[in-house]
Amino acid sequence: MHPRRASLAVPSRCLRLLLLLAVLIGLAEAPAQAAPHPAAAPFKVLGLYSGTWDAAHISFEKEANEWFPRQAAANGFTYTASNDWDLLANGGVDAYQVVLFLDDLPQTAAQRTGFERYMRSGGAWLGFHVSAFTTNASGWSWYHDQFLGSGDFKSNTWGPTSTVLRVEDRTHPATKNLPATFASSVSEWYSWSHDLRQNPDIKILASIDPSSFPVGTDPDQTWYSGYYPILWTNTKYRMLYANFGHNAMDYATDTPLSSTFASETQNRFVLDGLKWLGGATQTEPPSGPLSETAWYSLRNGGNGTCVDARAAGTANGTVIQQYTCNGTTAQQYQFRSTDSGYLRITGRGDPQQVIDVADRSTAEGAGLQLWAYGGGRNQQWRAVRQDDGAYHFVARHSGKCLSAGATAAAGIQLTQRTCDGSPVQSFIPTAQP
Repeated sequence: MHPRRASLAVPSRCLRLLLLLAVLIGLAEAPAQAAPHPAAAPFKVLGLYSGTWDAAHISFEKEANEWFPRQAAANGFTYTASNDWDLLANGGVDAYQVVLFLDDLPQTAAQRTGFERYMRSGGAWLGFHVSAFTTNASGWSWYHDQFLGSGDFKSNTWGPTSTVLRVEDRTHPATKNLPATFASSVSEWYSWSHDLRQNPDIKILASIDPSSFPVGTDPDQTWYSGYYPILWTNTKYRMLYANFGHNAMDYATDTPLSSTFASETQNRFVLDGLKWLGGATQTEPPSGPLSETAWYSLRNGGNGTCVDARAAGTANGTVIQQYTCNGTTAQQYQFRSTDSGYLRITGRGDPQQVIDVADRSTAEGAGLQLWAYGGGRNQQWRAVRQDDGAYHFVARHSGKCLSAGATAAAGIQLTQRTCDGSPVQSFIPTAQP
């Protein structure tokens, strides 16, 4: 071996070892950083339309199917337009957190049954204008009399005009950012056979302000006085109805003369309402301590799902699971102090029921359920606020943390597990109306 090459071989191996050691030391000394929490998946919106009846409704449907995709890109949701109403009948709607009725409503028995099932199962809905129209409410009483509460069509204004709307509830997420009154976009307006003010399940969000009268341009189809609700919700469901969606038209040339999306304030209602329906409003953690009088949803920081009572159950043994956030009472909880810094997590469906570790187990992975509160240590939790404003919840009897699943699959039972600071043990409380 050449003596010079031999003399260089040992330093070369040493150099590689020194470099490897330096890398390892650098890694060891690098400041620890928490892994970023993955963002919750964007909610999915399905816009159903027919596009077959009245040029003014078709005009609205066409511009809606251009406007919503733009808003989806800017506001963190996805939008799919379809004229396949059988998605309600065959369960295809279940892939979406929110469904819109743009210019029609379900017509077949299977479509109607499917939509009722979707809503009763925690789905969310936003309907426009003609989606509430009927002269035969008894033909689908659940939808027209119970769900919407409006009953039969009674009268309408003509021609289409703007009107001043008075916001009646500025605490609802859909209207909290609106002024006391605002000018709507142009529309034809409907009135109904039922007085929504007499229905305890209906919360009217906005109505026509008296300063608007007269409303209409045809003396025979003009409102000169009265009470006319325009925006409302049924508090038993995740839903909103908006009595606009009919553009002014030159019918002879099929030319739109107005746009439903011309009012920025009205658009704010649509977007804020849509985010509420999709579970995306008020996603920031509360800035102060948890209120003992407010109701909260609990969104997991790891997979974006919400803590949920399976099938909206309230009986002893109801499984506490993770499920797509939908704002129903099955996903609303209240934190009530017990002693020594612990609290019970009470379900809104029945405030006597609390989140409980089954069988008082201290085992890793023991499942959570609802059970009538009896003061058990397995029914009490310590809420620990994290640096990012979210919370983890420590079971009093076991010292383990409330944990969600590693994936966002709906229906996974929540468990207690050794506290490890992982995102699946982090929950963001969101105050609910």
